[in-house]
Amino acid sequence: MSAEATTGERAGILLVDDMEDNLIALEAVLGSLNQPLVRARSGEEAMKALLRRRFALVLMDIRMPGMDGFETAANIKRLDQTKDIPIIFLTGADDDTGYAFRGYATGAADYLTKPFDPWVLRAKVSVFLDLHRKSRQLEHLLAQEQSHCAQVTTHLNTLEKLLAADPVNLREARTQVQRVQELVESIRQRGPGR
Repeated sequence: MSAEATTGERAGILLVDDMEDNLIALEAVLGSLNQPLVRARSGEEAMKALLRRRFALVLMDIRMPGMDGFETAANIKRLDQTKDIPIIFLTGADDDTGYAFRGYATGAADYLTKPFDPWVLRAKVSVFLDLHRKSRQLEHLLAQEQSHCAQVTTHLNTLEKLLAADPVNLREARTQVQRVQELVESIRQRGPGR
């Protein structure tokens, strides 16, 4: 079960482009992935959207008025809450050949030229969505393990206090030992990655 499934929140895909036709094309290509698609018409709008909700991926045009794609990517990578979101740059085929290098240097995970192959774009986006889901699952499992460790520690501390008391309350001590054993056994049975 993913963390998003437990919280009810599905991470979206942020589409950043100042051209309406490009946004429509992206929505048409990615609509079948059944992920929330959120539009931003500028770098400034993209930053606001990123601060409001969780995204699995950003698809961004490089050439935009105001804050261009490079500057927006630099701002994304600078913030703790957004720095790990992968960015795929999309740009025209006739753009400067140095754009790809500059895009990767800014922190982009990938770079595609327009017109792009819809199957290639969908496949790349699917990989990033899968990585995002797996990352969230790992976070959820880690949180569960930390919770179990905290419970074991609490029971062991209680047991330590009982054993230090005079006279020792053996019945309560046995209850605490049994709880610790049950917790450890449930963790052992679940095994890694379950």
